[in-house]
Amino acid sequence: MSHPESAALRKLAEEITLEVGTEILERRAAGFAWETKSTSTDVVTEIDTWSEKRIVERITEARPDDGLLGEEGASQPGTTGITWVIDPVDGTTNFLYDLVGYSVSIGVEANGEAIAAAVYDPLRAELFSAAIGQGATKNGEPISVSGQESLAHCLLATGFSYDPDVRRDQAMSLVEILPNVRDIRRFGGAALDFCSVASGRVDAYFELDIKPWDGSAGALIASEAGAVVTLGDMAIACAPGISTELRALLDRAVT
Repeated sequence: MSHPESAALRKLAEEITLEVGTEILERRAAGFAWETKSTSTDVVTEIDTWSEKRIVERITEARPDDGLLGEEGASQPGTTGITWVIDPVDGTTNFLYDLVGYSVSIGVEANGEAIAAAVYDPLRAELFSAAIGQGATKNGEPISVSGQESLAHCLLATGFSYDPDVRRDQAMSLVEILPNVRDIRRFGGAALDFCSVASGRVDAYFELDIKPWDGSAGALIASEAGAVVTLGDMAIACAPGISTELRALLDRAVT
């Protein structure tokens, strides 16, 4: 399946994520304020707020009639059927601590289906993008998922909730998961975890209860790179060769 505007939308998303991602590094170096949101560990910075505002400005300059959905409150219904789904700094805790694993993520959806995406990792200077039916790239070069076919040899990325009770349950699920895979990694934001699957850096990724802005861009990039992707209560992206086994394991382990 394709969409007549997907290539142009991908290009615009690439330009915006690259521009804003480059500037958030400069702004971070100058210092910033931060506060918490849903829990005492859920952080938002003034740079998140600035980033979303700038992304919205760039989108509305180019496409004023499109819809918007952003993590920090951007909301516009639009009249074109196109909605831009924005995570201005995905992996804010990593950003706060100056760790790798954060990004600027923009997904573009047509009537609820992702058709274009860009995720920019400022610290690695890596731009991941995709358009539906056109494959995925990193810095303009095609990428693809790993050829892993053994669950026992699978390197699995995941993330954890900010809710303490949910985190406790997630920790318990690892007791079942860890003996059945090579190892587990917890890098940072969901967008880059999807991109890590897309580029073969990990063999699979799963996480409970991610938000639309966490998964819109990354899930399309992973899918276009050949991953088997499921979104919903549990997001999963993995190499095709381990899809059935991994799903069975997660169904047993995750409550």
